[in-house]
Amino acid sequence: DGYLQSRAPYTLLLELRHRLLLHPDQQDSTSGARGGRYNIPLLNSLVLHVGAQAIAQMQAKGPQLASPIGNSPPMDIYAQLAGDLDSEGRYAFLNALANQLRYPNSHTHYFSCVLLFLFQEANTELLQEQITRVLVERLIVHRPHPWGLLITFIELIKNPRYHFWSKPFIRAAPEIEKLFESVARSCMGSQPPPPGGAATGGAAGSQRSDGGADDASTASGGTGMLSLGGEH
Repeated sequence: DGYLQSRAPYTLLLELRHRLLLHPDQQDSTSGARGGRYNIPLLNSLVLHVGAQAIAQMQAKGPQLASPIGNSPPMDIYAQLAGDLDSEGRYAFLNALANQLRYPNSHTHYFSCVLLFLFQEANTELLQEQITRVLVERLIVHRPHPWGLLITFIELIKNPRYHFWSKPFIRAAPEIEKLFESVARSCMGSQPPPPGGAATGGAAGSQRSDGGADDASTASGGTGMLSLGGEH
């Protein structure tokens, strides 16, 4: 909580990964029900608490004073986890974020923006691939799917700023490419955009007007779904 208020001490960010590891006696080498080497309940609680505090801070400051999501202590913590954790820990972390994609409200809106921001600002393709994996794994199961999950994935594949269809992992194999196209059609009810991101506009910006738009506007400081920092 102290870091969320003052961005100090900076050493907290460097200690996060170590604090999330289980004691060696508690680790499950098979990565089974207990989640491998990481304390999954603690990780889930951390993700939820940081997000809840971030939303409360933005709502307290109001639309004019709220900081962009990309320039905030909560995003410092999320970005540190995304970059510092190994593949196992990052997968658990991204699932903890995706767990918060629920019905239309400021909570879902915030965590949707976090995932999209991490995808956009990723300095490695591995992070983008893992974010995509977490979303698609939840979309290939039987419906109904959570509203926030659908909106986040549609925004990712339809908004040109993410260059989703030009990512190499999308076309790593014909079977994978067909899977993504099938999921995209299922979500959007139409043919997915061609490579290079020829689609125009964001899906979330239009679909959010059907419900929860007021909550989404509140969470982003009244600037709409894609208030991700204004750095682009």
